[in-house]
Amino acid sequence: MDVNAAVAAAAAIAGVLTGVIAMLAFRWSERDQKRPTRTSLHTDPVLPPGVDTVLSVLRSSAVVLDEVDTVVKASSAAYALGLVRGGKLAIEPMLGMARDTRRDGEIRQVELDLPRRGTGRGEALAVSARVAPLGSRLVLLLVEDLTEARRIEAVRRDFVANVSHELKTPVGALSLLSEAVMDASDDPEAVQRFAGRMQIEATRLTNLVQELIDLSRVQNDDPLEDAEPVRVDELVAEAIDRCRHQAGTKQITMAAGGTADLHVWGNRGQLAAALGNLVENAVNYSPARTRVGIAARRISATGGDMIELAVTDQGIGITDKDKERIFERFYRVDPARSRATGGTGLGLAIVKHVVASHGGEVTVWSAEGQGSTFTLRLPEAGVARDRASQHPDPDLEDEAGTTESSPYEPLPAPEVLP
Repeated sequence: MDVNAAVAAAAAIAGVLTGVIAMLAFRWSERDQKRPTRTSLHTDPVLPPGVDTVLSVLRSSAVVLDEVDTVVKASSAAYALGLVRGGKLAIEPMLGMARDTRRDGEIRQVELDLPRRGTGRGEALAVSARVAPLGSRLVLLLVEDLTEARRIEAVRRDFVANVSHELKTPVGALSLLSEAVMDASDDPEAVQRFAGRMQIEATRLTNLVQELIDLSRVQNDDPLEDAEPVRVDELVAEAIDRCRHQAGTKQITMAAGGTADLHVWGNRGQLAAALGNLVENAVNYSPARTRVGIAARRISATGGDMIELAVTDQGIGITDKDKERIFERFYRVDPARSRATGGTGLGLAIVKHVVASHGGEVTVWSAEGQGSTFTLRLPEAGVARDRASQHPDPDLEDEAGTTESSPYEPLPAPEVLP
């Protein structure tokens, strides 16, 4: 009896111990589950409410880092710029900024030049990086791409420098010539000679100022606001009349031909200026007793028919090196010859902007000693508006124009105008 009682007591004690151990194990397991693990800290962080939505609409590249520098959230633009690789921030200066901001809570900003990904060239990507704390654990990095803004600023800076230089030349010449006139006041022949030179420089200065105004206007105005159907025959006749005196002085034959009764849609004044600049260049850079031709035709193209205007000369031609730059502002193939003819180096830049704003393009074929052919391609009236609205801003493109690898296909024999 005593033995049975002892066995029962031992069994009761064992059951109590088992229950206590089970309870302790359960509580230990529950506590362990509630404790944050290293993996949960790294892979499952929580962004403050609304932050994810805000980051998705920002134009800047955005990266959110946790307390061990792991990327919690990164925009697609951040990956495109190469800021994030393998779940880590790949730019060491930005990583250092993030650590400093996490330590003291101060907002930091810096501009950096980063190497471009996937290019063998030494081009740099200019960015502005700003780091700020995001709650108690996270750090937010915003990166703005400044490369295009810097390029545009460099173009504007060079433009201002070139304008200053070009204006200084005729102004300085006028100042010197006026002094020479005063010193030669008792010599009528010298006064007449210096006065003639002053008229030349004054004309050059007037042309330069006018072309600067024209360039500013075609860059800033929308030519399709006051657009109208424009007869190509009238544009050609106006361009020929504009250069008839210069051509007659050099005994250059002016000819026009091609398809008649074509129309383009656009600003008549700007289109006339663009074609007139091409014809004037052809006359200025052609030797005496040669021929300048203007031909028009309709060609088929994706999205609608195009009107093609080609201006061909038998001049000195353009080298391959110069063809890459002739559409830049103030660039001259032959500076000495341009100054002799009063050229400003803005004519082809105006042509490029006018054609681009009308939804077309300008191309050039040339060979040294054989002449040049500049070709304008403009949408025919009726499809021009749609094309122009889809064309990119010419200021954001390369300054160079387009070159063709083969000569312009001959058009029908031109008719010599009287």
